[in-house]
Amino acid sequence: MGDKAQTHHPGAAGRALAADRPASVRNVVLVGHSGSGKTTLVEALALTAGAVNRAGRVEDGGTVSDYDDIEHRQQRSVQLSLVPVAWDGIKINLLDTPGYADFVGELRAGLRAADAALFVVSASDGVDGTTRMVWEECAAVGMPRAIVVTHLEAARADFEEMTRICAEAFGGDDPDAVLPLYLPLRGPESPDGHACVTGLVGLLSKKLFDYASGERKESEPGEDQLPGIEEARDRLIEGIISESEDETLMDRYLGGEQVDTKTLIEDLERAVARGSFFPVLAAAPAAEGARQGLGTVELLQLITGGFPTPFEHPLPVVTTVDGEPRELKPCDTDGPLVAEVVKTSSDPYVGRISLVRVFSGTLRPDQPVHVSGHGLADRGHEDHDVDEKTGALSMPFGRQQRPVTHAVAGDLVCVARLGRAETGDTLSAKDDPLLMEPWQMPDPLLPLAIQAHSKADEDKLSQGLARLVAEDPTMRLEHNQDTHQIVLWCLGEAHADVALERLRSRYGVQVDVVPHRVSLRETFADRAAGRGRHVKQSGGHGQFAICEIEVEPLPGGSGIEFVDKVVGGAVPRQFVPSVEKGVRAQAAKGVAAGYPLVDVRVTLVDGKAHSVDSSDAAFQTAGALALREAAVEARIHLLEPVAEVTVLVGDDYVGAVMSDLSGRRGRLLGTEQVGSGRTLIRAEVPEFEIGRYAVDLRSLSHGTARFDRSYARHEPMPPQIAERIREQAGDDG
Repeated sequence: MGDKAQTHHPGAAGRALAADRPASVRNVVLVGHSGSGKTTLVEALALTAGAVNRAGRVEDGGTVSDYDDIEHRQQRSVQLSLVPVAWDGIKINLLDTPGYADFVGELRAGLRAADAALFVVSASDGVDGTTRMVWEECAAVGMPRAIVVTHLEAARADFEEMTRICAEAFGGDDPDAVLPLYLPLRGPESPDGHACVTGLVGLLSKKLFDYASGERKESEPGEDQLPGIEEARDRLIEGIISESEDETLMDRYLGGEQVDTKTLIEDLERAVARGSFFPVLAAAPAAEGARQGLGTVELLQLITGGFPTPFEHPLPVVTTVDGEPRELKPCDTDGPLVAEVVKTSSDPYVGRISLVRVFSGTLRPDQPVHVSGHGLADRGHEDHDVDEKTGALSMPFGRQQRPVTHAVAGDLVCVARLGRAETGDTLSAKDDPLLMEPWQMPDPLLPLAIQAHSKADEDKLSQGLARLVAEDPTMRLEHNQDTHQIVLWCLGEAHADVALERLRSRYGVQVDVVPHRVSLRETFADRAAGRGRHVKQSGGHGQFAICEIEVEPLPGGSGIEFVDKVVGGAVPRQFVPSVEKGVRAQAAKGVAAGYPLVDVRVTLVDGKAHSVDSSDAAFQTAGALALREAAVEARIHLLEPVAEVTVLVGDDYVGAVMSDLSGRRGRLLGTEQVGSGRTLIRAEVPEFEIGRYAVDLRSLSHGTARFDRSYARHEPMPPQIAERIREQAGDDG
């Protein structure tokens, strides 16, 4: 980590595509808010590792981050991207994730595929709430982490202050677990008083690493520079020793014994690998024509020396497809095949490409595999078990896919032509099908109602939507039987925009966005009676049916109850079911504003029939007419769905969130403290009022709050709102 001999040879990375053993693999996910510089950092690391030339281009002329036209148009990352590089004989799979909250599903996929995380924070922007939440997620599963401070060239950038903020945000009860390994060196001040960072000083080695020439050059610090680093060095050494497995080392150090640098580095690497120490580093992209970006060598050394191998990654729960537990050795290249699709995408030339993390066994091209997908039925992904054959295996470099011969346990690889595999699916041996427990997916809570733009689009819509949700399990497809709408449930507006763009550009389907309709109901507020008379004489057999009914409200959730109380055969027995059928058909259509009627008891009390002209159809019509007549004089309530909403929010925003929920006609049910500085708010809110709550809550809480919703019941809506709905229904009719 800045103190080892450098044996790397530039240019080797692009050819070292397949690892032969898990110990030579590092899987690293880059995490940080949008604009923190993750993609730029990935490109800088690729340049230093020799995966790209000095212009930052791969062999086909593109950059390693060239993946999706949508990303170029939106000027931000919208999907998980893999960039493999090599350093000192180690293959490093860099997983670049979007920083925008709408694409947190891509982030979760990256966390699943990785063994360690680099948290990228901007010296000019600080640490946002979303990044803190992801840090807590990583802490909960013990994922090793390091912090990279970027944008040191910004006018107000202060590395020391940023380190203090990171220690406060990420250190929890132990801020000394978050400490810098290097301090930036600034060059001469410019006329505006700002000095650019030109190099780093290693706190353990006390060596200077100068990047001013475009390549890293090592030298000894001057006497005037040493006092400035001693305090930071002493604190770093104490932080490392406190995490040492040698319990006597701290006492010896405090007693005046000098601990050699080799021992410190070994203890540091062990502490980083087990996720108990979180070093802070600095990085900057290479200047034009330069071969190495500031701090990139130090980062690559940290990744290869301090981050864990896949052997140290706990294996997710594995079962048979029938749910029987299956114990496997971690990262056994000769064990049963267990791999997971962490991302699915479509290439216009190759077709569907699956990014796969191999957890056990070895994956090869043209290999028969079993594809298991379970546990995502609520997202529009049906459970499935199918056999397929893998296509070519490859590693991405920009827009190219470079073929590889195999992927061992612990490695990541792109697999072509898995036509049925979806994101989250498990790949296993055809004769030994297994299933991995799916990772946690965020719930999509923003509805996007769509319809085909033309008849030609209508023919392609179903297939396009199926492929869209197969690629993105954070998107849920709903065919609402009540409103007859097609609804894509998304994580936010940007997520919805990308979905529409992919439908248009990738699948050739143009759709129109329409207002999302809420599933309303109708019910009788009090008792009523109605008479249905259907009598016609128009040549041949006539039509004759008369029935009288009484309607009374029932408790919520009762549905439609039909009771026969006819005496004396006024309605012949064979026509009583016909009356019920007509009543239920009319109830489904509604009696006031066109919404289904629920929670009433309809009692048939009397009627008349004709020996010749009465029929099943006539009594169905009479039953429907009777229900409509009963509704004319009765008070009809419009029922709206009410959701139970839980909001997890930082204490600073509790008042604002509660006030906002009250303004949405919400009923607050209570609050409870969750951990340190978080509050869980429970409320019941009409679904009419929370259609855009996913967007509004993010704005209200600066992206720090999460919410869940579940259907509670239907209940009468306020009269003034119900009247407005009825007027709209009348205008539409």
